Amino acid sequence: MWRTNCRVAPTLLLRSVRSSVRLTMQHSESNRRLTVGIVAGEASGDLLGSRLMAALRNLVPDVRYLGVGGNSMIEAGLEPVAPYRFMSVNGFVDPIKKLPRLLRVKKILYNEFLSVDIVIGVDFNVFNLLLERALKKRGIPTVHYVSPSVYAWRQRRAKRVGKSADIVLTLFPFEPPFYERYNVAAEFVGHPLADEIEPVDSINDANRRSTSRQELGIDENRYVIAALPGSRTTEIKMLARLFIEACKEAVSTALVVIPCVNSRARAELERLFEDMPDPPEIMIVGNVSRKVISAADVTIVKAGTSTLEAMLLGRPMVVAYKLGALTHLIVRRLIKIPYVALPNILGGRKLVPEFLQKDATVANLSRALVDLAENDREEIKEFDSIHRHLRRDASKRAAEAVLRLYRSKYGDWS
Repeated sequence: MWRTNCRVAPTLLLRSVRSSVRLTMQHSESNRRLTVGIVAGEASGDLLGSRLMAALRNLVPDVRYLGVGGNSMIEAGLEPVAPYRFMSVNGFVDPIKKLPRLLRVKKILYNEFLSVDIVIGVDFNVFNLLLERALKKRGIPTVHYVSPSVYAWRQRRAKRVGKSADIVLTLFPFEPPFYERYNVAAEFVGHPLADEIEPVDSINDANRRSTSRQELGIDENRYVIAALPGSRTTEIKMLARLFIEACKEAVSTALVVIPCVNSRARAELERLFEDMPDPPEIMIVGNVSRKVISAADVTIVKAGTSTLEAMLLGRPMVVAYKLGALTHLIVRRLIKIPYVALPNILGGRKLVPEFLQKDATVANLSRALVDLAENDREEIKEFDSIHRHLRRDASKRAAEAVLRLYRSKYGDWS
């Protein structure tokens, strides 16, 4: 249960008056608990937040957590102050429709957090950065965990991030130097996915592939292509059929395996393939992308986090993305980087083929898939090097950074 409902209770208003007085007194009290306000608004942030909370508890066993998060954060000790489900928004229209509700939650969190020692916003950028900015103005130390993609587009947003967060904890090494240009404190802590996944040459990759195939019911000798067109309806409509047709043209006997996040995505995929003439053999499975990638010989994947996962698992890939014509016209003017695939951004050069917009054709994608099937891929060695650089025990480093910020403001808490 959460500690208040979505209407701001009178006690919260009274607390907000008292908190400004307490803020200057509470840090001189002895034998008090470190209290952290933490907010995550989506599943990935809930998982990241829970791991950070566990790592911080290893350093400060009696730390107390208040805020908003899902089941993982609650299991890690979060005391919810508003329902996590109220944070759920999708696309561009949904946040506008739910704005009054989000503003009520923001007000509740603001009043609650005036009496905490430090605040951590985990991703969920627009909401968390607005909340962090308001609290920073009141003298509360603020941390933003997971940088917005300011390095890629609308780069001047970095200044606004700095007005919200005392420090930004980033997942990628190229992000802190970018923030430095805008005099914003940032620290690379590593990527949790790189911590979870063992580097390819440190385990028997053949065993990992074999185990994944057994669990999915796939023959050991079958040539398998993992196709990951995305989870949003627009992405599925833009990319799924394109990916399947490219797979068929490249290796007509291949088994194409597609993970999907929910029943809606599955229904959309099945509808797309119903009227497809002579499709290849397709297997649609649940939300087990890591298992599907591990089982595959090669992957064809939408630009995004899945490219990082494929890289960490050591799988050759072809990357593609398409936007609507108007959206692309706008975004094209804003993008400031030469690549969109994370392996290419991290490597600083074209490690994997990527095809965008009009270049994302069946002919181009199938040709690239054939190349992957026929040639040894030297980039796998570079994948491993990048993996090891990202593998830094991210949650522990993030927790240490949180404590350093607190101590720089107030000294030790005990």
